[in-house]
Amino acid sequence: MKNASSSQLVPWIDYAVTWFLHHWLAVVLTFMLLFTLGPFLAPAAMAAGHKALGQAIYTFYIPFCHQLPQRSWFLFGDKLTYTLAEISRVYPDMDLWRLRFFYGNSQMGWKVAWSDRMLSFYTMTPVFGLLYAWRRNRRPLAWQLLLLMLLPLAVDGFSHLINDALYGLSGVGFRDTNGWLAALTGNRWPSFYAGDQLGTFNWWMRLLTGLLAAWGLAFFAFPGVDKLIDEEIK
Repeated sequence: MKNASSSQLVPWIDYAVTWFLHHWLAVVLTFMLLFTLGPFLAPAAMAAGHKALGQAIYTFYIPFCHQLPQRSWFLFGDKLTYTLAEISRVYPDMDLWRLRFFYGNSQMGWKVAWSDRMLSFYTMTPVFGLLYAWRRNRRPLAWQLLLLMLLPLAVDGFSHLINDALYGLSGVGFRDTNGWLAALTGNRWPSFYAGDQLGTFNWWMRLLTGLLAAWGLAFFAFPGVDKLIDEEIK
């Protein structure tokens, strides 16, 4: 009886494996898109009054992103981003860990559960995957070029990590003021250098380095896996 059941199960397993090998990209992209769009449901739930659901989504994404509010987007409120000074007026606890749990309010809007860097990187990777699926060029990006495209994100992220470790939320760190960049450019754009809000140097760097890394990863990984699966099927 047991052998009969096993023999009936084998064809179904073979069918499932074969189906997945032929449709893996659609399955993976669907999962990735659902995962990366999940953080946008958090502010939507909070705005709709479902705060327990919103807080559960924020909590679920903690391992994947720091969610610091001064480096995140806010929806359903007055502005897309807020400075640390603006946040401190309604949430005076400036402890670096506890600040992550400020989600917003009805006037400011509610925080997306991605920081702007992770929003760019995580969200655009499957979007570029869709672009790959449309063209389906199975020649993967060279790994040297991938490393080159990941390097700006690593430098930007690591420099922020050092800045936060040394200066915390004092606002005087080298990535808080970007005084080095102001000196290099003759302080030509005074409102561009300091802070993390929309339009500043830090905001643009997190957005662009995440975008570049997402492009590199998508056009390295998806065609690479595609090529391996093609060889396996043949």
